[in-house]
Amino acid sequence: MLEEHGLYINSLIYEIEYNEVEFDAKYREELEKDANENLDKLYEMAVKIDEEAMKNISRNDKKRIIRVLEIYKQTGMTKTELEKKTRKEETEFEYKVFVTNLDREKLYEKINKRVDIMIEDGLIDEVRNILEKYKEYPTAMQALGYKETKQYLDGKITKEEMIEKIKQETRRYAKRQLTWFRKIKDTIWLDMEKDNEENLGKIMEEFEKNV
Repeated sequence: MLEEHGLYINSLIYEIEYNEVEFDAKYREELEKDANENLDKLYEMAVKIDEEAMKNISRNDKKRIIRVLEIYKQTGMTKTELEKKTRKEETEFEYKVFVTNLDREKLYEKINKRVDIMIEDGLIDEVRNILEKYKEYPTAMQALGYKETKQYLDGKITKEEMIEKIKQETRRYAKRQLTWFRKIKDTIWLDMEKDNEENLGKIMEEFEKNV
């Protein structure tokens, strides 16, 4: 998922490791079952345990919600505490993080259009086929758009409500992404409204500073 990109970047920059954390297969199975029945309940549990970490985790992200709960059970520490413990404030590598950005209103407009295109391109049939193919609820179904479409197919919401929920969750998703990258030291922002050559020039200029 796109939301995890920030996590991967942080892990690389600060060399955060979870190698010493061994997970309980039985507990994970229990969490998986609970998540399939009531993911919102697990989300609220995770918020009470680690509010800071959950600021960057969607209510739909079963995998990462479960991870927060597992880390706490196995280590007695929150995910945030564990990261602080293992984090190296200074990495041995030189790095630069470039992030594309767009005016908020224009970004949301693009998101809304993208969702409309997803619906036109057959998202509903795609989800229906996945549900027919797999007996168990696939983890991938927690991705943006899939959970809301399943709710529609289950008759819990209307098609119009489904579309609006997907748009709303995707906008929130984008906001969390931007918030995450703002926390990374010395992030270099590229304006998507500028042409590619101008942004490429800015990238090259940054790299030439270290030559």
